[in-house]
Amino acid sequence: MPKKFDTNPLDPEFPKKVAEAQQDETAYKLTADTQLFQGDAATDEQTRRFQEAQFQSYANVPNYQPPAVYNTARFMETDQPINRKVDKIGLPENILVALPYLPWGLGLIAGLIELLLVPRSEPKVRFHAAQGLALHIGVLLISTILGVVGRFSDWAGSGSWIFSLAMLIFFIIWTIKAYQGKPIHVEAVDELTNWLEEKVRIK
Repeated sequence: MPKKFDTNPLDPEFPKKVAEAQQDETAYKLTADTQLFQGDAATDEQTRRFQEAQFQSYANVPNYQPPAVYNTARFMETDQPINRKVDKIGLPENILVALPYLPWGLGLIAGLIELLLVPRSEPKVRFHAAQGLALHIGVLLISTILGVVGRFSDWAGSGSWIFSLAMLIFFIIWTIKAYQGKPIHVEAVDELTNWLEEKVRIK
Protein backbone atom coordinates (compact mmCIF):
# COMPACT_ATOMS: atom_id res chain seq x y z
CA MET A 1 0.00 0.00 0.00
CA PRO A 2 1.52 3.43 -0.96
CA LYS A 3 2.68 5.64 1.88
CA LYS A 4 2.03 9.36 2.27
CA PHE A 5 5.72 10.19 1.92
CA ASP A 6 6.01 8.30 -1.41
CA THR A 7 6.48 10.58 -4.42
CA ASN A 8 6.32 10.06 -8.13
CA PRO A 9 7.82 12.90 -10.20
CA LEU A 10 6.07 11.61 -13.32
CA ASP A 11 2.61 11.79 -11.78
CA PRO A 12 1.80 15.17 -10.17
CA GLU A 13 -1.49 13.73 -8.85
CA PHE A 14 0.30 11.00 -6.91
CA PRO A 15 0.17 12.67 -3.45
CA LYS A 16 -3.55 13.24 -3.87
CA LYS A 17 -4.12 9.59 -4.80
CA VAL A 18 -2.15 8.48 -1.75
CA ALA A 19 -4.31 10.61 0.52
CA GLU A 20 -7.49 9.21 -0.98
CA ALA A 21 -6.20 5.65 -0.65
CA GLN A 22 -5.45 6.17 3.04
CA GLN A 23 -9.00 7.35 3.62
CA ASP A 24 -10.47 4.28 2.00
CA GLU A 25 -8.74 1.38 3.79
CA THR A 26 -11.10 -1.16 2.32
CA ALA A 27 -10.09 -0.35 -1.24
CA TYR A 28 -7.12 -2.72 -0.95
CA LYS A 29 -8.80 -5.51 0.97
CA LEU A 30 -9.93 -8.69 -0.70
CA THR A 31 -13.67 -9.09 -0.53
CA ALA A 32 -13.94 -12.60 -1.95
CA ASP A 33 -13.61 -15.53 0.43
CA THR A 34 -11.26 -18.39 -0.36
CA GLN A 35 -13.20 -21.35 -1.61
CA LEU A 36 -12.10 -24.92 -1.00
CA PHE A 37 -12.35 -27.57 -3.70
CA GLN A 38 -14.51 -30.53 -2.88
CA GLY A 39 -12.32 -33.61 -2.69
CA ASP A 40 -13.14 -37.22 -3.36
CA ALA A 41 -12.64 -39.30 -0.24
CA ALA A 42 -12.21 -42.46 -2.31
CA THR A 43 -9.23 -41.09 -4.24
CA ASP A 44 -7.72 -38.67 -1.73
CA GLU A 45 -6.38 -41.44 0.48
CA GLN A 46 -2.80 -42.10 -0.61
CA THR A 47 -2.33 -45.53 0.95
CA ARG A 48 -4.71 -48.35 0.32
CA ARG A 49 -6.00 -49.81 3.57
CA PHE A 50 -6.82 -53.47 3.83
CA GLN A 51 -9.78 -54.68 5.76
CA GLU A 52 -9.05 -57.23 8.46
CA ALA A 53 -10.57 -60.04 6.40
CA GLN A 54 -8.40 -59.16 3.41
CA PHE A 55 -5.30 -59.03 5.55
CA GLN A 56 -5.99 -62.45 7.04
CA SER A 57 -6.53 -63.94 3.59
CA TYR A 58 -3.01 -62.90 2.61
CA ALA A 59 -1.47 -63.95 5.90
CA ASN A 60 -3.03 -67.44 5.83
CA VAL A 61 -1.71 -68.58 2.45
CA PRO A 62 -1.01 -72.33 2.79
CA ASN A 63 2.62 -73.50 2.70
CA TYR A 64 3.93 -69.92 2.61
CA GLN A 65 7.36 -69.48 4.17
CA PRO A 66 8.67 -65.88 4.25
CA PRO A 67 12.41 -65.66 3.55
CA ALA A 68 14.43 -65.20 6.72
CA VAL A 69 17.38 -63.40 5.11
CA TYR A 70 17.76 -62.20 1.54
CA ASN A 71 21.32 -62.51 0.27
CA THR A 72 22.31 -60.83 -2.98
CA ALA A 73 24.48 -62.76 -5.38
CA ARG A 74 28.15 -61.87 -5.25
CA PHE A 75 30.40 -61.66 -8.26
CA MET A 76 32.90 -64.13 -6.87
CA GLU A 77 30.14 -66.68 -6.21
CA THR A 78 28.75 -66.49 -9.74
CA ASP A 79 32.18 -66.53 -11.39
CA GLN A 80 33.89 -69.67 -12.65
CA PRO A 81 35.41 -72.05 -10.08
CA ILE A 82 38.77 -70.89 -8.76
CA ASN A 83 40.34 -74.32 -9.21
CA ARG A 84 39.50 -74.68 -12.91
CA LYS A 85 42.33 -75.14 -15.40
CA VAL A 86 43.36 -72.01 -17.29
CA ASP A 87 43.60 -72.23 -21.07
CA LYS A 88 47.10 -72.61 -22.60
CA ILE A 89 48.68 -72.87 -19.13
CA GLY A 90 47.14 -75.99 -17.63
CA LEU A 91 47.40 -74.79 -14.01
CA PRO A 92 44.46 -74.09 -11.69
CA GLU A 93 43.26 -70.50 -11.61
CA ASN A 94 43.73 -70.05 -7.84
CA ILE A 95 47.43 -70.96 -8.15
CA LEU A 96 48.00 -68.58 -11.05
CA VAL A 97 46.36 -65.62 -9.27
CA ALA A 98 48.37 -66.32 -6.09
CA LEU A 99 51.82 -66.67 -7.70
CA PRO A 100 52.27 -62.93 -8.53
CA TYR A 101 51.93 -62.05 -4.83
CA LEU A 102 54.72 -64.31 -3.65
CA PRO A 103 57.40 -62.33 -1.74
CA TRP A 104 61.18 -62.12 -2.28
CA GLY A 105 60.89 -61.27 -5.97
CA LEU A 106 59.30 -64.59 -6.90
CA GLY A 107 56.00 -62.87 -7.56
CA LEU A 108 57.68 -60.34 -9.84
CA ILE A 109 59.00 -63.10 -12.10
CA ALA A 110 55.72 -65.07 -11.94
CA GLY A 111 53.64 -61.98 -12.77
CA LEU A 112 55.81 -61.12 -15.76
CA ILE A 113 55.68 -64.66 -17.14
CA GLU A 114 51.91 -64.86 -16.70
CA LEU A 115 51.35 -61.56 -18.50
CA LEU A 116 53.40 -62.88 -21.41
CA LEU A 117 51.70 -66.29 -21.61
CA VAL A 118 48.12 -65.94 -20.34
CA PRO A 119 45.68 -64.95 -23.13
CA ARG A 120 43.30 -61.99 -22.90
CA SER A 121 40.40 -64.43 -22.53
CA GLU A 122 41.55 -64.82 -18.89
CA PRO A 123 41.05 -61.23 -17.56
CA LYS A 124 41.05 -62.26 -13.89
CA VAL A 125 44.41 -64.02 -14.09
CA ARG A 126 45.93 -61.20 -16.12
CA PHE A 127 44.66 -58.59 -13.65
CA HIS A 128 46.27 -60.29 -10.67
CA ALA A 129 49.47 -60.87 -12.64
CA ALA A 130 49.62 -57.17 -13.54
CA GLN A 131 48.72 -56.00 -10.04
CA GLY A 132 51.26 -58.31 -8.40
CA LEU A 133 53.94 -57.13 -10.82
CA ALA A 134 53.02 -53.49 -10.17
CA LEU A 135 53.23 -54.03 -6.41
CA HIS A 136 56.67 -55.62 -6.69
CA ILE A 137 57.90 -52.75 -8.88
CA GLY A 138 56.57 -50.21 -6.38
CA VAL A 139 58.15 -51.99 -3.42
CA LEU A 140 61.47 -52.32 -5.27
CA LEU A 141 61.46 -48.62 -6.11
CA ILE A 142 60.66 -47.50 -2.57
CA SER A 143 63.20 -49.91 -1.06
CA THR A 144 65.89 -48.57 -3.37
CA ILE A 145 65.14 -44.98 -2.39
CA LEU A 146 65.17 -45.83 1.32
CA GLY A 147 68.40 -47.76 0.86
CA VAL A 148 70.13 -44.81 -0.79
CA VAL A 149 68.87 -42.38 1.85
CA GLY A 150 69.83 -44.87 4.57
CA ARG A 151 73.50 -44.38 3.74
CA PHE A 152 73.26 -40.82 5.02
CA SER A 153 70.68 -41.23 7.79
CA ASP A 154 70.15 -43.85 10.48
CA TRP A 155 66.38 -43.35 10.61
CA ALA A 156 66.07 -44.07 6.88
CA GLY A 157 67.90 -47.37 7.38
CA SER A 158 65.47 -48.34 10.14
CA GLY A 159 62.56 -47.22 7.97
CA SER A 160 63.77 -49.41 5.13
CA TRP A 161 63.89 -52.44 7.42
CA ILE A 162 60.40 -51.76 8.78
CA PHE A 163 59.02 -51.20 5.29
CA SER A 164 60.53 -54.48 4.03
CA LEU A 165 59.05 -56.41 6.96
CA ALA A 166 55.61 -54.84 6.49
CA MET A 167 55.56 -55.60 2.77
CA LEU A 168 56.63 -59.19 3.44
CA ILE A 169 53.61 -59.61 5.71
CA PHE A 170 51.31 -57.98 3.16
CA PHE A 171 52.56 -60.20 0.33
CA ILE A 172 51.95 -63.31 2.40
CA ILE A 173 48.41 -62.14 3.21
CA TRP A 174 47.71 -61.29 -0.45
CA THR A 175 49.03 -64.67 -1.57
CA ILE A 176 46.73 -66.53 0.83
CA LYS A 177 43.69 -64.42 -0.08
CA ALA A 178 44.31 -64.84 -3.82
CA TYR A 179 44.68 -68.61 -3.40
CA GLN A 180 41.35 -68.69 -1.55
CA GLY A 181 39.65 -66.75 -4.35
CA LYS A 182 39.05 -63.61 -2.29
CA PRO A 183 39.17 -60.25 -4.10
CA ILE A 184 42.34 -58.15 -3.87
CA HIS A 185 42.46 -54.57 -5.10
CA VAL A 186 45.29 -52.14 -4.34
CA GLU A 187 44.10 -48.77 -5.61
CA ALA A 188 47.52 -47.12 -5.27
CA VAL A 189 48.89 -49.11 -8.24
CA ASP A 190 45.78 -48.98 -10.45
CA GLU A 191 47.40 -46.95 -13.24
CA LEU A 192 50.53 -49.11 -13.40
CA THR A 193 48.39 -52.26 -13.23
CA ASN A 194 46.25 -51.18 -16.17
CA TRP A 195 49.32 -50.19 -18.19
CA LEU A 196 51.08 -53.50 -17.56
CA GLU A 197 47.96 -55.53 -18.34
CA GLU A 198 47.58 -53.65 -21.64
CA LYS A 199 51.19 -53.53 -22.82
CA VAL A 200 52.86 -56.70 -21.54
CA ARG A 201 51.79 -59.54 -23.80
CA ILE A 202 52.98 -61.67 -26.68
CA LYS A 203 51.56 -60.33 -29.90
